[in-house]
Amino acid sequence: MTGNTARRRVLITGATGGIGSHLARTLTEDYELVLHGRDPDEAPPGRQLRLADLADLEEVAALMDGVDTVVHMAGASSPESSWEAVLEANIVGVRNVLETAHRAGVRRVVLASSNHAFGMYDRHELWPVYPDQPPRADSLYGVSKVFGETLGRFYHDEHGLDVICLRIGWFSEDPLEAEEEILRAMWLSPADCTEVVRCAIEAEVRFGLYYAISDNPDRRWSMTNTHLELGYRPRDAWTSLPGAREHVVEGGAPVRDSWPRGS
Repeated sequence: MTGNTARRRVLITGATGGIGSHLARTLTEDYELVLHGRDPDEAPPGRQLRLADLADLEEVAALMDGVDTVVHMAGASSPESSWEAVLEANIVGVRNVLETAHRAGVRRVVLASSNHAFGMYDRHELWPVYPDQPPRADSLYGVSKVFGETLGRFYHDEHGLDVICLRIGWFSEDPLEAEEEILRAMWLSPADCTEVVRCAIEAEVRFGLYYAISDNPDRRWSMTNTHLELGYRPRDAWTSLPGAREHVVEGGAPVRDSWPRGS
């Protein structure tokens, strides 16, 4: 933790969602947190939510006062999300976050992207996958994440806003509950999730696209730049858990043709 970490004011959007609520608990000692949500009844114990509809530019602007870093976790999160859902939450909402952050002089935005921005490589088993390959979304949700990454690059290039895009894998407390091998391979543990977000907040690099996955031996997604540029060192692997048994398949286990539907 750097000397000025405790003084950073960090806005977490979507602080009542799966990852957002986890970060709201685990980053509270490191930063002055501002928690965003849409339902005051879902606030963490002893905390208040700043309410805003991310499709409303003025409501989003009201969140940015004094903020150093935005950790943007809000949005439609299912690869089976409809066009209407991703349009409002993941396209209009991301633009509003970036625009108001820029206007308010926010230093950095950490954007939650997704492995689904590159999911067609997985569907067709075209591994390994590197962060600088052309995007190949596997769903409208994945398309919206490609849009967010591209818009983030624009706001960095045009306005000088720091934007760190994390292609988050499968966040779960228990990776062994997954029946599909590819989900276990892209597992991001809760502890590693906190660490990679902390690295994204503090790293000196000002823009980048980074896979965020745990130290799983069967992962197919390169994290070399995540290690070198963000300083991320994952500590967990699904194969280290009690009862885990890896069935090694040369080249990676096959992926069903309907991926990611039903995942």
